[in-house]
Amino acid sequence: MHDRRRAGSGAGKHRHQGWRMVAALAVTQTIGYGVLYYAFSVFLGPMTRDLRASGTQVAGALTLAVLTTALCAPAVGRWLDARGGRGLMTAGSVLGTAAVLGWSQVHDLFQLYAVFLGVGVASAMVLYEPAFAVIVTWFDGPAQGRGRANALLAVTIVAGFASAVFLPLSGLLVERYGWRQALVILGAGYGAAAIPLHALVLRRPGHHAAQAAATARGDVLREAVRARPFRLLATAFTAHSGAVATFAVLLVTYLVHAGHSPVVASTVAGLLGVLSVTGRVVTTALRRRRSAASVAAAVFAVQGAGALLLPVVAAHAAGAIACVLLFGIGFGVGTITLPHLLAERYGTAAYAGLSGRIALFAVAGKALAPLAAVALAQAAGYGRVMGAVAAACGAAALALLAYHRHRLP
Repeated sequence: MHDRRRAGSGAGKHRHQGWRMVAALAVTQTIGYGVLYYAFSVFLGPMTRDLRASGTQVAGALTLAVLTTALCAPAVGRWLDARGGRGLMTAGSVLGTAAVLGWSQVHDLFQLYAVFLGVGVASAMVLYEPAFAVIVTWFDGPAQGRGRANALLAVTIVAGFASAVFLPLSGLLVERYGWRQALVILGAGYGAAAIPLHALVLRRPGHHAAQAAATARGDVLREAVRARPFRLLATAFTAHSGAVATFAVLLVTYLVHAGHSPVVASTVAGLLGVLSVTGRVVTTALRRRRSAASVAAAVFAVQGAGALLLPVVAAHAAGAIACVLLFGIGFGVGTITLPHLLAERYGTAAYAGLSGRIALFAVAGKALAPLAAVALAQAAGYGRVMGAVAAACGAAALALLAYHRHRLP
């Protein structure tokens, strides 16, 4: 009886600590994405004027940061598997704070690019991939599957509002204080929240669990990356990441090109953020009745249909909204589906290492696909770009269906 009570008390403490970490990560992911990623678009105009550079030259700094994040992902994954997320994410918060404060003091392109190398490294250490690794490792085992899904959903729902909060906030700060002082305020605010939350709240499972995971990690990694299911996952989420990034970056420009005013185009594009939250909730609910891979494949196919139809109906506001609704429903689905699939098939011993290897390609696709899409739009028109987005979504759906046919071990 006493042993049962002690076990129940231990499970309760474990669950309570897990949800404390979920709450902390929901806060740090929202602020992190808002400051380290989304705010850049607000600062692009004033920086271009002050640095006397072209918009393309300044925007290249963000592309550099995203590519740096991709290149760092495998190394970050190995660190997370071996040592957990507390030290890494705390150090990343310090680096991110320093990088944003340094960003406020740049006076030429060389300094800007150097600072954004730091932003890219910090992003690899503090944003979704390491946060998900902390959650997946804590909510370990088949009995924890539902808790893990709910924890991932909670973090991504809150962080899904990062752009809705930080774009207007950054604009207000720039208008009132100028872009340099605005960055000082944002950087200091990020550091004040993220550094103590990562340092004081994050934990990893007990010593015995970590020791057992270390024993299995090498074997899991070696066997996984050589097998077809892992390659199918990498293909699916790289294609989908590129498609989503292209659609998000070019949607406003495309709708203006189709004849809508900038206000209408921006309003329609703004639906994507709201729909990303809706799609995550719907997908998590459907996973209780269907496999995660088949649900995500269906959602990716719907997105492909939306992108394919957009050139046909884009001239009409109702048609454009309908297509954005179709595409937007899957806007954040990949984010919460990949952690579930990796933990379901491979367990948590090597989760971060496997996730980091996929992120290397998926995040690089996110950075490079929009650049390729702009070149394609200039050469062949925006209709071809939407066709390419639809093809990428279709390829992602087919890869997940092929993955679904492989039985779980």
